[in-house]
Amino acid sequence: MAKSNRKIVPESRQVLQQWKYEIAAEFGLPVGYGATGAADTEFAGELGALGGGQSSGGGWGHLTSRENGSVGGEITKRLVAHAERNFIL
Repeated sequence: MAKSNRKIVPESRQVLQQWKYEIAAEFGLPVGYGATGAADTEFAGELGALGGGQSSGGGWGHLTSRENGSVGGEITKRLVAHAERNFIL
């Protein structure tokens, strides 16, 4: 089966990017523009806005699969928790 990164709600892209940087900062992972590992969650939104982690001084490529996976796993946990709080089946 082909993998698809298509967003069902395209407007969610910015929120997911912000969450990614917030969670990385909470975990103490050095990502973003000029990242030194001392990121603070207060500035996580700005980290995502400064080049989206594609700068030569930061980014995600230097992190291990486990570190990157922990960020993705936490995003999934938060999405599930949000859905459980807000949707009644």
